[in-house]
Amino acid sequence: MLRFVVCGGRPAGLRRAFQVTYRGAVRGTLCAALPEKCAGRERRSLGSPCQALPELRSIRVFSTSSTPSAPEEGRLVYSGNMTRAVLGVKFFSYSTSIVSLFLLPYILLKTGIGVDSLVLKVAFYGIVGFFTFVTPVTLHLLTKGYVARLYHNHDRDLYTAVTYNVFLAEKRTVFSPADVEVPDVSKMFTTFYAKKKSMLVNPDLFPNPWDYHHLMGYDKPFFFNPEDLDKPSKDQ
Repeated sequence: MLRFVVCGGRPAGLRRAFQVTYRGAVRGTLCAALPEKCAGRERRSLGSPCQALPELRSIRVFSTSSTPSAPEEGRLVYSGNMTRAVLGVKFFSYSTSIVSLFLLPYILLKTGIGVDSLVLKVAFYGIVGFFTFVTPVTLHLLTKGYVARLYHNHDRDLYTAVTYNVFLAEKRTVFSPADVEVPDVSKMFTTFYAKKKSMLVNPDLFPNPWDYHHLMGYDKPFFFNPEDLDKPSKDQ
């Protein structure tokens, strides 16, 4: 067991990436480093100072933070909680539409439903095909802007939004805060526009609210002229 000294209610021996600084292992006894800056402050020990650890070989440190697929994308600031559901519904809709098209000629042949006129046959198959594909097309139009993941490169101040195209493959859109446009009237499937593309995110799923405010431009200074408040509007 390691001992950490808590200064001001925060473990001083812990770092951002859960790194532990220790002085070393002497005869199987591991002693945690005690910071010198805690002199005069309240100290609370977690565990005993030194614990015998037989044949201590190494210490492995694990972090629960997610890492992006590419370093230039930056850190992960948003992850949608309905990605699997959206992909599952679209895949099921595509599958049923394809199966229906393949079974349609067989059903017409076995049931004896048919017409002699070529024009009527084309019209009949066109109507059936339209209603077969209207569901997957509608789902794609409604969910094409759903953001599965969002990365932010702090050095370049660029965002990378991961969405899915019609073939259920990942599509990346790189944009800057200057490319973000917030609609005047809130829409059901649009939170903001990035390079004229509709994007849908859930503000509650941002671990850091500042990331959402910076994305939407809410952290920018706001200026207005008090004299404009006294001017009559055009409706009056």
